[in-house]
Amino acid sequence: MTAETTFSVRQAVLADLDLLAPMLDQYRQFYQRPSDLAAARSFLMDRFNHGESVLFIAQEGDTVLGFAQMYPSFSSVSLKRAFVFNDLFVAQAGRRRGVGQALIAAAAAYATALGARFLTLSTAKTNEDAQALYRSTGWQREETFVGYTLMLQD
Repeated sequence: MTAETTFSVRQAVLADLDLLAPMLDQYRQFYQRPSDLAAARSFLMDRFNHGESVLFIAQEGDTVLGFAQMYPSFSSVSLKRAFVFNDLFVAQAGRRRGVGQALIAAAAAYATALGARFLTLSTAKTNEDAQALYRSTGWQREETFVGYTLMLQD
């Protein structure tokens, strides 16, 4: 962040739930899901209540500029902790201002402090802006493994 940065990034807490829920709802809409603010809030509440994810929030005053969410995982091969960097969303007001980079840096610092071996993510093949952001912040495209998904529910 530069001296011109007017936003802050921090780990989110339960008290941030009502700030984060609209961001998650907008994120889901970006991926062609219908708006459902109550469901987004409930989903986040469950993650907080069960300690199942780590969230970061970017704010400028009272305005939420974006969020990131990652889920803990482990690597049996490296015998170390890992994190799935599952969600990154930057609102229009935060784009092209370094908010995405700052959220990624906060997540990486958190994971590093816990001794994680790596962060992993997937993004839409068509989301070229996100791919450019990830490349610019040191992420490397997976070339060794092929990923598959087994859908269990709609």
